[in-house]
Amino acid sequence: MPSPAAQTSLELRDIHLPAEPAFWPPAPGWWLLAVLTLLLLIWLGRKLSRYLSMKKHCQQIFSLLDNLQKQNQDQKNQLMQLSIFMRQLALMRYPRENVAALTGDAWLGFLDNSGGHGQFSRGPGRLLASGPYQRAMPASTDMQQLNKLVRQWVQHNCRNKHEH
Repeated sequence: MPSPAAQTSLELRDIHLPAEPAFWPPAPGWWLLAVLTLLLLIWLGRKLSRYLSMKKHCQQIFSLLDNLQKQNQDQKNQLMQLSIFMRQLALMRYPRENVAALTGDAWLGFLDNSGGHGQFSRGPGRLLASGPYQRAMPASTDMQQLNKLVRQWVQHNCRNKHEH
């Protein structure tokens, strides 16, 4: 043990704690968290924007379908309008390269696979491929069944929006 005289000769200083870390600049982990949060907010904003846009377009299509049924147009013109509405929705919902070039049976097959449950190829939806190009509509044409099928397809595709 050192003598009391030796203890007094040691010039001890108080313990100094290090300074608090500065608020700025943040540590790299905080920068990473900020970037990831910003990317998440941008992604959520885009999803919300697409959802609201799709919802608006679907409401417009349902309104147009209602007006089309009330107008009592000739069946040929009504068929063309229904086909246009469905193609517009399909182009909004699915990639353009998968939808734009489809015609005839390929178009009907696409409609079946995207919510038609076979009713476009083998049911009243068959009129969409052949009806607009016939000189006279068959007497057995049931536009109510077709309108119901189109409305179901639109409803399915508005409700079940998936990103592709």
